[in-house]
Amino acid sequence: MDREWNDSQPIYRQLRDRVVAMILDGVLKEGDPLPSVRNVAADYRVNPLTVLKGYQQLVDEGLVESRRGLGMFINAGAHSLLLQGERQKFLGEEWPRIHATIQRLGLSAAELLNGATNPSSSDVAPQDVAPQDAAPSNPPESNPPKKER
Repeated sequence: MDREWNDSQPIYRQLRDRVVAMILDGVLKEGDPLPSVRNVAADYRVNPLTVLKGYQQLVDEGLVESRRGLGMFINAGAHSLLLQGERQKFLGEEWPRIHATIQRLGLSAAELLNGATNPSSSDVAPQDVAPQDAAPSNPPESNPPKKER
C-alpha cells in the first residue's frame, strides 16, 4: 500500500479504498487475513482507531469478517461483490464522460481498439522519428581540457 495520504478524503476511507483495490487486484484473496490493526497503524503512522474504522467499513459492507482472537479475513465472494459494484460505479459515473468525449472527437470503435497499440503515422511528427541506422553523434566538447603547468 502507498504511504501517502490525500487531504481530500478521510484517512480511514482511503485505507478502506486501498484494501478494496488490493482485493480487486488479487493481492488479497478470499480467506486471506488483513494486516493487523496495530501493524498498519505503526507502518503508516496513523491512529489504530483510524485503521479500525476503515476495517469496520469493510465489515459493514460484508467484504470482511472479524474472527475473535484471530483477526479480520476476506469473505468468500468479496471479489465478485466488489467487481460488480466497481462496474456499476464506472458505468454510472465515468462512462458517460468518456462516451461524450468519444462522440465529440468522432472516434470509431476500430480507432479506439487499435489506437493505443498502433499509433497512426499522423500521430508522430517527422522530427520525433529518428533514423534507425544513424550512428550516434558525439557532441563537440565546449570546454577543451586545461593544460597543466
